[in-house]
Amino acid sequence: MDPFSLIASQSSETIDIGCSEVPKPVERRKWTTKEDVVLISAWLNTSKDPIVSTDQKAGAFWKRIEEYFNASPQLVGSVPRPWGQCKQRLGRVNEQVNRFVGSHETALREQASGTNENDVMKAAHDIFLNDYKVKFTMEHCWRELRFDQKWRSNVLSKEGAKEKRKDPVEEVGEEEDVRPPGIKAAKRKKHGKEAAFDKIETILAEKKNISKQKVLERLLGRKVETLSDEEVCLKKKLISEML
Repeated sequence: MDPFSLIASQSSETIDIGCSEVPKPVERRKWTTKEDVVLISAWLNTSKDPIVSTDQKAGAFWKRIEEYFNASPQLVGSVPRPWGQCKQRLGRVNEQVNRFVGSHETALREQASGTNENDVMKAAHDIFLNDYKVKFTMEHCWRELRFDQKWRSNVLSKEGAKEKRKDPVEEVGEEEDVRPPGIKAAKRKKHGKEAAFDKIETILAEKKNISKQKVLERLLGRKVETLSDEEVCLKKKLISEML
């Protein structure tokens, strides 16, 4: 047989690659409101569990969240999601909700007399759209997280870390005057009780925040028209302090 004919006949044969079908790419599924709420609940409960949240590798932590999420009775019949998708989604939720917190705080500061909570929310959405050129579609997530101390402290700690990375450390020259510590600070340092004092101050601050949160929850649970002028002012003040 002519060599060229042999090559042509071989090239026309079907080559068996050991697979009858080419695998299709995994289709991305949109997150539903119910899934978002369950995911937030999974993260909050897992992170608040002292046995789980301390001395634990990140992979194990998110695996627990995956198990909690997929075992939720609210998601019966839904396709399970792996922990990687849960982590990615929660990162997106944190980013967007944190931005909206700032928009809502601005709307509260600019609130005119005679406006209600619905007016504030509309203004907050407008501010968000103007600042980020996209609509805020996670109000259900914001309502789940806005008063949670664990989430707020987690976000604030991350923001503080970012600010520290942005600001260069200024070196103090040898000849510059360094302000001496205050009397109380000096006494605490002298007796080696700085950590104890700091812990007590933190506990007192947390108790104060919890007390304010309970008062605010009672005010939010009542209709606006039933509130007195003093209660309306207190409500606005507490909301601004919690943000």
